[in-house]
Amino acid sequence: MPRHSFIQMTKLHNVMGRIDYITSTVKQENLYAVYATQPFRSFWKDLAKCNREEFAKSGTTGKCIEARELIIALPEGLYHYEHDYLIKHFATDFKKKYGVDCYAALHHNKRKTNFHIHLIFAERTKLEKPVVKVAPRNMFYDENGKHVRTKKEISDESGDIRNGCKIIRKGEVYEKKEFSIKDDRFKQDSFLGEAKVFFTNEINQLVLHEEDKLKVFDKNSPYLATKKIGKNNPMEEQIKADNEVRQEWNRTVDRAIVSGVLEEDISKIRKDEITKKVWDSIDLYGDRPDLLASIIKLAIAVLELLINRIMLAAVGVAEKVLDVIPGAGTGEATKTKAQETAVAVPHPEKSLLASKYVQLKNVHKELQRQNEAIFNLERNRGNLEIELSDCNGVFRSGKRAELQKQIDELDHMINDMKRQLSSIVQEYGYDNVKEFYSDYYASKGEYEDYIQESENWKKKQSRKSEDSSRISKQMKNNQIMDNEHENSKPTIRKNLGRVK
Repeated sequence: MPRHSFIQMTKLHNVMGRIDYITSTVKQENLYAVYATQPFRSFWKDLAKCNREEFAKSGTTGKCIEARELIIALPEGLYHYEHDYLIKHFATDFKKKYGVDCYAALHHNKRKTNFHIHLIFAERTKLEKPVVKVAPRNMFYDENGKHVRTKKEISDESGDIRNGCKIIRKGEVYEKKEFSIKDDRFKQDSFLGEAKVFFTNEINQLVLHEEDKLKVFDKNSPYLATKKIGKNNPMEEQIKADNEVRQEWNRTVDRAIVSGVLEEDISKIRKDEITKKVWDSIDLYGDRPDLLASIIKLAIAVLELLINRIMLAAVGVAEKVLDVIPGAGTGEATKTKAQETAVAVPHPEKSLLASKYVQLKNVHKELQRQNEAIFNLERNRGNLEIELSDCNGVFRSGKRAELQKQIDELDHMINDMKRQLSSIVQEYGYDNVKEFYSDYYASKGEYEDYIQESENWKKKQSRKSEDSSRISKQMKNNQIMDNEHENSKPTIRKNLGRVK
Protein backbone atom coordinates (compact mmCIF):
# COMPACT_ATOMS: atom_id res chain seq x y z
CA MET A 1 0.00 0.00 0.00
CA PRO A 2 1.58 3.35 -1.04
CA ARG A 3 2.35 5.86 1.71
CA HIS A 4 1.30 9.48 1.49
CA SER A 5 3.99 12.03 0.76
CA PHE A 6 4.88 14.56 3.46
CA ILE A 7 5.95 18.09 2.56
CA GLN A 8 5.84 21.02 4.97
CA MET A 9 6.39 24.72 4.25
CA THR A 10 7.50 27.44 6.68
CA LYS A 11 8.19 31.18 6.37
CA LEU A 12 11.74 32.28 7.17
CA HIS A 13 12.37 35.55 8.99
CA ASN A 14 16.17 35.05 9.10
CA VAL A 15 17.26 33.28 5.94
CA MET A 16 21.01 33.49 6.63
CA GLY A 17 20.57 32.00 10.10
CA ARG A 18 18.51 29.16 8.69
CA ILE A 19 21.04 28.41 5.95
CA ASP A 20 23.80 28.27 8.56
CA TYR A 21 21.70 25.90 10.69
CA ILE A 22 20.75 23.33 7.97
CA THR A 23 24.31 23.23 6.60
CA SER A 24 26.12 22.98 9.94
CA THR A 25 27.93 19.71 10.59
CA VAL A 26 27.88 20.59 14.31
CA LYS A 27 24.15 21.24 14.66
CA GLN A 28 22.95 18.45 12.33
CA GLU A 29 23.15 14.82 13.44
CA ASN A 30 23.50 13.37 9.93
CA LEU A 31 24.27 15.91 7.19
CA TYR A 32 24.99 14.14 3.88
CA ALA A 33 25.09 16.79 1.17
CA VAL A 34 24.50 20.48 0.46
CA TYR A 35 23.70 22.10 -2.89
CA ALA A 36 22.71 25.64 -3.88
CA THR A 37 21.64 26.88 -7.29
CA GLN A 38 23.04 30.23 -6.13
CA PRO A 39 25.93 29.33 -3.80
CA PHE A 40 27.25 32.85 -3.11
CA ARG A 41 26.38 34.07 0.37
CA SER A 42 26.22 37.60 -1.00
CA PHE A 43 23.14 36.60 -3.03
CA TRP A 44 21.21 35.46 0.05
CA LYS A 45 22.39 38.44 2.12
CA ASP A 46 21.28 40.85 -0.60
CA LEU A 47 17.97 38.99 -0.88
CA ALA A 48 17.37 39.35 2.86
CA LYS A 49 18.29 43.07 2.71
CA CYS A 50 15.95 43.66 -0.22
CA ASN A 51 13.05 41.95 1.58
CA ARG A 52 13.63 43.95 4.75
CA GLU A 53 13.71 47.23 2.83
CA GLU A 54 10.56 46.44 0.87
CA PHE A 55 8.83 45.31 4.07
CA ALA A 56 9.74 48.61 5.79
CA LYS A 57 8.39 50.61 2.84
CA SER A 58 5.10 48.71 2.84
CA GLY A 59 4.31 49.70 6.42
CA THR A 60 3.02 46.18 7.07
CA THR A 61 2.89 44.97 10.65
CA GLY A 62 4.33 41.63 11.73
CA LYS A 63 7.58 40.00 10.64
CA CYS A 64 9.40 40.27 7.32
CA ILE A 65 9.46 37.08 5.26
CA GLU A 66 12.96 36.78 3.78
CA ALA A 67 12.46 33.36 2.14
CA ARG A 68 10.49 30.13 2.46
CA GLU A 69 11.51 26.58 3.31
CA LEU A 70 10.14 23.19 2.24
CA ILE A 71 10.86 20.06 4.26
CA ILE A 72 10.47 17.00 2.01
CA ALA A 73 10.34 13.49 3.48
CA LEU A 74 12.04 10.86 1.29
CA PRO A 75 11.59 7.07 1.18
CA GLU A 76 14.47 5.26 2.83
CA GLY A 77 15.11 3.46 -0.46
CA LEU A 78 16.57 6.70 -1.91
CA TYR A 79 19.34 6.71 0.72
CA HIS A 80 21.38 4.38 -1.50
CA TYR A 81 21.63 6.96 -4.29
CA GLU A 82 24.75 9.10 -4.43
CA HIS A 83 23.88 11.90 -2.02
CA ASP A 84 25.38 14.75 -4.06
CA TYR A 85 23.39 13.61 -7.10
CA LEU A 86 20.18 13.29 -5.11
CA ILE A 87 20.22 16.78 -3.58
CA LYS A 88 21.30 18.39 -6.87
CA HIS A 89 18.50 16.59 -8.72
CA PHE A 90 15.73 17.96 -6.48
CA ALA A 91 17.19 21.50 -6.25
CA THR A 92 17.80 21.98 -9.99
CA ASP A 93 14.40 20.51 -10.95
CA PHE A 94 12.69 22.86 -8.49
CA LYS A 95 14.47 25.86 -10.00
CA LYS A 96 13.64 24.65 -13.51
CA LYS A 97 9.93 24.50 -12.64
CA TYR A 98 9.55 27.66 -10.53
CA GLY A 99 12.41 29.81 -11.80
CA VAL A 100 13.78 30.76 -8.36
CA ASP A 101 17.07 29.94 -6.65
CA CYS A 102 17.26 27.56 -3.71
CA TYR A 103 19.63 26.28 -1.04
CA ALA A 104 19.15 22.60 -0.08
CA ALA A 105 20.56 20.14 2.45
CA LEU A 106 20.09 16.37 2.73
CA HIS A 107 19.62 15.02 6.28
CA HIS A 108 18.77 12.07 8.45
CA ASN A 109 17.48 12.53 11.98
CA LYS A 110 19.49 11.20 14.94
CA ARG A 111 17.81 7.76 14.93
CA LYS A 112 17.98 7.60 11.11
CA THR A 113 14.24 7.06 10.80
CA ASN A 114 13.50 10.23 8.83
CA PHE A 115 15.39 10.78 5.57
CA HIS A 116 14.57 14.27 4.30
CA ILE A 117 15.54 17.43 2.42
CA HIS A 118 15.49 21.03 3.64
CA LEU A 119 14.97 23.25 0.59
CA ILE A 120 15.12 27.02 1.14
CA PHE A 121 13.92 29.05 -1.83
CA ALA A 122 13.75 32.73 -2.77
CA GLU A 123 10.48 34.41 -3.70
CA ARG A 124 12.34 36.92 -5.90
CA THR A 125 14.67 36.48 -8.85
CA LYS A 126 17.94 38.32 -9.44
CA LEU A 127 17.58 40.91 -12.19
CA GLU A 128 20.04 40.61 -15.08
CA LYS A 129 20.54 44.36 -14.96
CA PRO A 130 19.86 46.28 -11.73
CA VAL A 131 17.31 49.08 -11.89
CA VAL A 132 19.11 52.25 -10.71
CA LYS A 133 17.19 55.41 -9.84
CA VAL A 134 19.03 58.76 -9.72
CA ALA A 135 17.63 61.74 -7.82
CA PRO A 136 16.41 64.43 -10.27
CA ARG A 137 16.64 66.94 -7.41
CA ASN A 138 17.51 66.97 -3.72
CA MET A 139 15.41 64.37 -1.91
CA PHE A 140 14.59 64.45 1.80
CA TYR A 141 13.87 61.52 4.14
CA ASP A 142 12.68 61.64 7.76
CA GLU A 143 13.76 59.42 10.68
CA ASN A 144 11.44 56.61 9.48
CA GLY A 145 12.88 56.64 5.97
CA LYS A 146 9.76 58.29 4.59
CA HIS A 147 10.22 60.64 1.64
CA VAL A 148 9.13 64.23 2.41
CA ARG A 149 8.86 67.21 0.10
CA THR A 150 10.99 69.92 1.73
CA LYS A 151 14.12 70.33 3.86
CA LYS A 152 12.08 72.18 6.45
CA GLU A 153 10.18 68.99 7.27
CA ILE A 154 13.38 67.28 8.47
CA SER A 155 14.92 70.33 10.20
CA ASP A 156 14.78 71.30 13.86
CA GLU A 157 13.98 74.75 15.22
CA SER A 158 17.53 75.97 14.59
CA GLY A 159 17.42 74.82 10.97
CA ASP A 160 19.77 71.83 11.43
CA ILE A 161 18.95 68.36 10.03
CA ARG A 162 17.45 66.18 12.74
CA ASN A 163 19.26 62.99 13.75
CA GLY A 164 18.18 60.03 11.61
CA CYS A 165 17.05 62.19 8.70
CA LYS A 166 18.97 62.36 5.46
CA ILE A 167 19.31 64.23 2.19
CA ILE A 168 20.12 62.60 -1.15
CA ARG A 169 21.64 65.21 -3.46
CA LYS A 170 20.61 65.68 -7.05
CA GLY A 171 22.37 63.16 -9.32
CA GLU A 172 23.00 60.66 -6.52
CA VAL A 173 21.56 57.15 -6.58
CA TYR A 174 18.63 56.97 -4.19
CA GLU A 175 17.39 53.49 -5.08
CA LYS A 176 18.94 50.39 -6.62
CA LYS A 177 16.80 47.32 -7.32
CA GLU A 178 18.62 44.05 -7.88
CA PHE A 179 15.63 41.72 -7.39
CA SER A 180 12.21 41.34 -8.95
CA ILE A 181 8.99 41.73 -6.98
CA LYS A 182 7.87 38.67 -4.98
CA ASP A 183 6.20 35.91 -6.95
CA ASP A 184 2.59 35.74 -5.71
CA ARG A 185 2.39 32.01 -6.52
CA PHE A 186 4.20 31.15 -3.31
CA LYS A 187 1.62 33.02 -1.20
CA GLN A 188 -1.32 31.07 -2.61
CA ASP A 189 -2.88 28.23 -0.59
CA SER A 190 -2.71 26.06 -3.72
CA PHE A 191 1.11 26.25 -3.96
CA LEU A 192 1.85 23.68 -1.26
CA GLY A 193 -0.56 21.19 -2.85
CA GLU A 194 1.07 21.78 -6.22
CA ALA A 195 4.54 21.34 -4.70
CA LYS A 196 3.45 18.05 -3.11
CA VAL A 197 2.38 16.69 -6.49
CA PHE A 198 5.63 17.90 -8.09
CA PHE A 199 7.97 16.36 -5.50
CA THR A 200 5.91 13.16 -5.23
CA ASN A 201 6.33 12.63 -8.98
CA GLU A 202 10.06 13.40 -8.66
CA ILE A 203 10.43 10.83 -5.88
CA ASN A 204 8.43 8.15 -7.69
CA GLN A 205 10.65 8.48 -10.76
CA LEU A 206 13.70 7.64 -8.62
CA VAL A 207 12.45 4.81 -6.41
CA LEU A 208 13.54 1.32 -7.42
CA HIS A 209 10.77 -0.66 -5.73
CA GLU A 210 7.03 -0.28 -6.17
CA GLU A 211 6.44 -0.34 -2.40
CA ASP A 212 8.57 2.82 -2.00
CA LYS A 213 6.29 4.89 -4.24
CA LEU A 214 4.33 7.70 -2.61
CA LYS A 215 0.99 9.30 -3.31
CA VAL A 216 -0.53 12.69 -2.52
CA PHE A 217 -3.39 12.72 -0.04
CA ASP A 218 -6.61 13.90 -1.70
CA LYS A 219 -8.09 16.67 0.46
CA ASN A 220 -11.44 16.34 -1.35
CA SER A 221 -11.83 12.70 -0.33
CA PRO A 222 -14.09 11.75 2.59
CA TYR A 223 -11.05 10.53 4.57
CA LEU A 224 -9.00 12.48 7.14
CA ALA A 225 -5.23 12.80 6.89
CA THR A 226 -3.11 11.83 9.89
CA LYS A 227 -0.46 14.24 11.14
CA LYS A 228 3.27 13.65 11.24
CA ILE A 229 4.92 14.07 14.65
CA GLY A 230 8.04 16.19 14.37
CA LYS A 231 11.19 16.09 16.44
CA ASN A 232 10.75 17.13 20.09
CA ASN A 233 7.14 18.09 19.46
CA PRO A 234 5.56 19.09 22.81
CA MET A 235 2.15 18.06 21.38
CA GLU A 236 3.30 14.49 20.60
CA GLU A 237 0.77 12.73 22.86
CA GLN A 238 -2.06 14.97 21.68
CA ILE A 239 -1.22 14.31 18.01
CA LYS A 240 -1.05 10.54 18.65
CA ALA A 241 -4.53 10.61 20.21
CA ASP A 242 -5.88 12.72 17.33
CA ASN A 243 -4.34 10.38 14.76
CA GLU A 244 -6.04 7.40 16.39
CA VAL A 245 -9.48 9.00 16.22
CA ARG A 246 -8.78 10.14 12.62
CA GLN A 247 -8.00 6.52 11.71
CA GLU A 248 -11.22 5.44 13.42
CA TRP A 249 -13.12 7.89 11.20
CA ASN A 250 -11.33 6.52 8.11
CA ARG A 251 -12.27 2.94 9.04
CA THR A 252 -15.88 4.06 9.48
CA VAL A 253 -15.75 5.67 6.02
CA ASP A 254 -14.51 2.37 4.58
CA ARG A 255 -17.40 0.55 6.20
CA ALA A 256 -19.91 3.19 5.03
CA ILE A 257 -18.83 2.71 1.41
CA VAL A 258 -19.11 -1.09 1.73
CA SER A 259 -22.59 -0.61 3.22
CA GLY A 260 -23.70 1.41 0.20
CA VAL A 261 -23.61 4.94 1.67
CA LEU A 262 -23.07 7.47 -1.14
CA GLU A 263 -19.72 9.24 -1.12
CA GLU A 264 -21.51 12.61 -1.36
CA ASP A 265 -23.38 11.83 1.89
CA ILE A 266 -20.16 10.86 3.67
CA SER A 267 -18.42 14.05 2.47
CA LYS A 268 -21.41 16.12 3.64
CA ILE A 269 -21.20 14.60 7.13
CA ARG A 270 -17.47 15.31 7.20
CA LYS A 271 -18.07 18.93 6.15
CA ASP A 272 -21.02 19.58 8.50
CA GLU A 273 -19.91 17.56 11.54
CA ILE A 274 -16.13 18.05 11.43
CA THR A 275 -14.97 20.98 9.27
CA LYS A 276 -17.72 23.42 10.24
CA LYS A 277 -17.70 22.44 13.91
CA VAL A 278 -13.92 22.84 14.11
CA TRP A 279 -14.26 26.41 12.85
CA ASP A 280 -17.18 27.04 15.23
CA SER A 281 -15.01 25.72 18.08
CA ILE A 282 -12.15 28.06 17.13
CA ASP A 283 -14.56 31.02 17.07
CA LEU A 284 -15.94 30.14 20.51
CA TYR A 285 -12.92 28.83 22.41
CA GLY A 286 -9.88 29.80 20.33
CA ASP A 287 -7.28 27.27 19.20
CA ARG A 288 -8.10 24.19 21.32
CA PRO A 289 -6.60 21.07 19.66
CA ASP A 290 -7.81 18.96 22.60
CA LEU A 291 -11.43 19.41 21.40
CA LEU A 292 -10.79 17.84 17.96
CA ALA A 293 -11.13 14.22 19.12
CA SER A 294 -14.58 14.80 20.63
CA ILE A 295 -15.76 16.53 17.42
CA ILE A 296 -14.58 13.61 15.25
CA LYS A 297 -16.15 11.04 17.58
CA LEU A 298 -19.54 12.77 17.29
CA ALA A 299 -19.15 12.73 13.50
CA ILE A 300 -18.38 9.00 13.64
CA ALA A 301 -21.60 8.47 15.62
CA VAL A 302 -23.61 10.34 12.95
CA LEU A 303 -22.02 8.28 10.14
CA GLU A 304 -22.59 5.01 12.02
CA LEU A 305 -26.26 5.94 12.46
CA LEU A 306 -26.57 6.33 8.69
CA ILE A 307 -24.81 2.98 8.15
CA ASN A 308 -27.19 1.34 10.60
CA ARG A 309 -30.27 2.67 8.77
CA ILE A 310 -29.02 1.37 5.42
CA MET A 311 -28.13 -2.05 6.87
CA LEU A 312 -31.55 -2.33 8.56
CA ALA A 313 -33.23 -1.50 5.24
CA ALA A 314 -31.14 -4.20 3.55
CA VAL A 315 -32.14 -6.77 6.21
CA GLY A 316 -35.79 -5.94 5.48
CA VAL A 317 -35.50 -7.27 1.93
CA ALA A 318 -37.04 -10.75 1.89
CA GLU A 319 -35.13 -12.26 -0.98
CA LYS A 320 -31.43 -12.01 -1.57
CA VAL A 321 -30.59 -10.51 -4.96
CA LEU A 322 -27.99 -12.56 -6.79
CA ASP A 323 -25.40 -10.79 -8.85
CA VAL A 324 -25.74 -12.76 -12.11
CA ILE A 325 -24.47 -11.49 -15.44
CA PRO A 326 -25.70 -13.25 -18.64
CA GLY A 327 -23.09 -15.35 -20.33
CA ALA A 328 -20.62 -15.26 -17.40
CA GLY A 329 -18.58 -18.26 -16.32
CA THR A 330 -18.78 -21.51 -18.28
CA GLY A 331 -22.39 -21.16 -19.47
CA GLU A 332 -21.53 -19.95 -22.96
CA ALA A 333 -23.34 -21.69 -25.79
CA THR A 334 -21.19 -23.89 -28.01
CA LYS A 335 -20.76 -22.93 -31.62
CA THR A 336 -22.21 -25.07 -34.36
CA LYS A 337 -20.18 -25.95 -37.40
CA ALA A 338 -22.35 -23.63 -39.46
CA GLN A 339 -21.48 -20.72 -37.11
CA GLU A 340 -17.75 -21.54 -37.19
CA THR A 341 -17.69 -21.54 -40.95
CA ALA A 342 -19.62 -18.26 -41.04
CA VAL A 343 -17.13 -16.37 -38.83
CA ALA A 344 -15.93 -13.25 -40.57
CA VAL A 345 -15.61 -10.76 -37.69
CA PRO A 346 -13.24 -11.68 -34.79
CA HIS A 347 -14.71 -12.29 -31.36
CA PRO A 348 -14.57 -9.17 -29.07
CA GLU A 349 -11.47 -9.08 -26.86
CA LYS A 350 -11.75 -8.77 -23.09
CA SER A 351 -9.96 -5.68 -21.73
CA LEU A 352 -7.42 -5.88 -18.90
CA LEU A 353 -9.86 -4.17 -16.52
CA ALA A 354 -12.70 -6.51 -17.52
CA SER A 355 -10.40 -9.49 -16.87
CA LYS A 356 -9.97 -8.33 -13.25
CA TYR A 357 -13.72 -8.38 -12.58
CA VAL A 358 -14.00 -11.96 -11.31
CA GLN A 359 -11.24 -11.40 -8.73
CA LEU A 360 -12.62 -8.00 -7.70
CA LYS A 361 -16.09 -9.51 -7.41
CA ASN A 362 -14.77 -12.06 -4.91
CA VAL A 363 -13.16 -9.26 -2.87
CA HIS A 364 -16.48 -7.37 -2.97
CA LYS A 365 -18.30 -10.44 -1.62
CA GLU A 366 -15.72 -10.81 1.15
CA LEU A 367 -16.27 -7.16 2.16
CA GLN A 368 -20.04 -7.70 2.19
CA ARG A 369 -19.74 -10.81 4.38
CA GLN A 370 -17.45 -8.99 6.84
CA ASN A 371 -19.79 -6.00 6.98
CA GLU A 372 -22.84 -8.20 7.63
CA ALA A 373 -20.96 -9.97 10.42
CA ILE A 374 -20.13 -6.58 12.02
CA PHE A 375 -23.77 -5.51 11.72
CA ASN A 376 -24.99 -8.71 13.41
CA LEU A 377 -22.58 -8.17 16.31
CA GLU A 378 -23.75 -4.58 16.64
CA ARG A 379 -27.37 -5.76 16.83
CA ASN A 380 -26.43 -8.23 19.56
CA ARG A 381 -24.64 -5.46 21.45
CA GLY A 382 -27.70 -3.22 21.09
CA ASN A 383 -29.94 -5.92 22.55
CA LEU A 384 -27.56 -6.40 25.48
CA GLU A 385 -27.47 -2.64 26.11
CA ILE A 386 -31.29 -2.57 26.23
CA GLU A 387 -31.27 -5.53 28.64
CA LEU A 388 -28.64 -3.78 30.79
CA SER A 389 -30.71 -0.57 30.98
CA ASP A 390 -33.72 -2.63 32.17
CA CYS A 391 -31.65 -4.51 34.75
CA ASN A 392 -32.20 -2.52 37.95
CA GLY A 393 -32.18 -3.37 41.63
CA VAL A 394 -29.60 -4.28 44.25
CA PHE A 395 -29.96 -8.02 43.73
CA ARG A 396 -29.18 -7.77 40.05
CA SER A 397 -25.66 -6.32 40.35
CA GLY A 398 -24.14 -9.66 39.29
CA LYS A 399 -26.36 -9.77 36.21
CA ARG A 400 -25.40 -6.20 35.30
CA ALA A 401 -21.71 -7.00 35.62
CA GLU A 402 -22.12 -10.04 33.37
CA LEU A 403 -24.03 -8.03 30.76
CA GLN A 404 -21.41 -5.26 30.81
CA LYS A 405 -18.66 -7.84 30.35
CA GLN A 406 -20.45 -9.26 27.30
CA ILE A 407 -20.90 -5.75 25.86
CA ASP A 408 -17.20 -4.96 26.36
CA GLU A 409 -16.22 -8.21 24.63
CA LEU A 410 -18.50 -7.41 21.71
CA ASP A 411 -17.01 -3.90 21.47
CA HIS A 412 -13.54 -5.40 21.24
CA MET A 413 -14.64 -7.88 18.55
CA ILE A 414 -16.43 -5.18 16.54
CA ASN A 415 -13.39 -2.87 16.58
CA ASP A 416 -11.11 -5.70 15.44
CA MET A 417 -13.49 -6.62 12.61
CA LYS A 418 -13.69 -3.00 11.46
CA ARG A 419 -9.89 -2.91 11.19
CA GLN A 420 -9.99 -6.17 9.23
CA LEU A 421 -12.57 -4.66 6.86
CA SER A 422 -10.09 -1.98 5.80
CA SER A 423 -7.18 -4.43 5.65
CA ILE A 424 -9.03 -6.70 3.17
CA VAL A 425 -8.57 -4.23 0.31
CA GLN A 426 -5.08 -3.28 1.47
CA GLU A 427 -4.00 -6.90 0.94
CA TYR A 428 -4.88 -6.42 -2.74
CA GLY A 429 -2.84 -3.20 -3.05
CA TYR A 430 -5.59 -0.64 -2.46
CA ASP A 431 -5.08 2.26 -0.08
CA ASN A 432 -8.70 2.28 1.06
CA VAL A 433 -12.16 0.93 0.23
CA LYS A 434 -13.00 3.98 -1.91
CA GLU A 435 -10.10 3.19 -4.27
CA PHE A 436 -11.17 -0.46 -4.45
CA TYR A 437 -14.78 0.32 -5.33
CA SER A 438 -13.67 2.80 -7.98
CA ASP A 439 -11.80 -0.08 -9.68
CA TYR A 440 -14.57 -2.59 -8.96
CA TYR A 441 -17.37 -0.60 -10.59
CA ALA A 442 -15.19 0.36 -13.58
CA SER A 443 -14.22 -3.30 -14.01
CA LYS A 444 -17.83 -4.45 -13.69
CA GLY A 445 -18.94 -1.92 -16.31
CA GLU A 446 -16.29 -3.06 -18.81
CA TYR A 447 -17.09 -6.71 -18.10
CA GLU A 448 -20.80 -6.16 -18.76
CA ASP A 449 -19.94 -4.30 -21.98
CA TYR A 450 -17.75 -7.23 -23.03
CA ILE A 451 -20.55 -9.73 -22.34
CA GLN A 452 -23.03 -7.60 -24.30
CA GLU A 453 -20.61 -7.30 -27.23
CA SER A 454 -20.08 -11.07 -27.14
CA GLU A 455 -23.83 -11.71 -27.22
CA ASN A 456 -24.26 -9.29 -30.13
CA TRP A 457 -21.39 -10.99 -31.94
CA LYS A 458 -23.01 -14.42 -31.46
CA LYS A 459 -26.34 -13.16 -32.80
CA LYS A 460 -24.65 -11.70 -35.88
CA GLN A 461 -22.78 -14.94 -36.47
CA SER A 462 -26.01 -16.87 -36.05
CA ARG A 463 -27.81 -14.66 -38.57
CA LYS A 464 -24.93 -15.02 -41.00
CA SER A 465 -25.09 -18.79 -40.59
CA GLU A 466 -28.84 -18.80 -41.19
CA ASP A 467 -28.43 -16.59 -44.26
CA SER A 468 -25.67 -18.85 -45.55
CA SER A 469 -27.81 -21.94 -44.96
CA ARG A 470 -30.79 -20.34 -46.67
CA ILE A 471 -28.72 -19.29 -49.68
CA SER A 472 -27.14 -22.73 -49.87
CA LYS A 473 -30.58 -24.36 -49.77
CA GLN A 474 -31.89 -21.95 -52.40
CA MET A 475 -28.92 -22.66 -54.65
CA LYS A 476 -29.50 -26.39 -54.22
CA ASN A 477 -33.16 -26.03 -55.13
CA ASN A 478 -32.24 -23.93 -58.16
CA GLN A 479 -29.78 -26.60 -59.27
CA ILE A 480 -32.45 -29.30 -58.98
CA MET A 481 -34.86 -27.20 -61.02
CA ASP A 482 -32.18 -26.60 -63.65
CA ASN A 483 -31.46 -30.34 -63.89
CA GLU A 484 -35.14 -31.15 -64.25
CA HIS A 485 -35.43 -28.52 -66.95
CA GLU A 486 -32.49 -29.96 -68.89
CA ASN A 487 -33.88 -33.50 -68.63
CA SER A 488 -37.23 -32.40 -70.02
CA LYS A 489 -35.82 -30.83 -73.23
CA PRO A 490 -35.62 -34.07 -75.46
CA THR A 491 -39.23 -34.91 -74.62
CA ILE A 492 -40.35 -31.46 -75.65
CA ARG A 493 -38.45 -31.70 -78.96
CA LYS A 494 -39.92 -35.16 -79.60
CA ASN A 495 -43.43 -33.91 -79.02
CA LEU A 496 -42.84 -30.95 -81.24
CA GLY A 497 -41.70 -33.36 -84.03
CA ARG A 498 -44.91 -35.32 -83.76
CA VAL A 499 -46.93 -32.16 -84.11
CA LYS A 500 -45.22 -31.45 -87.38
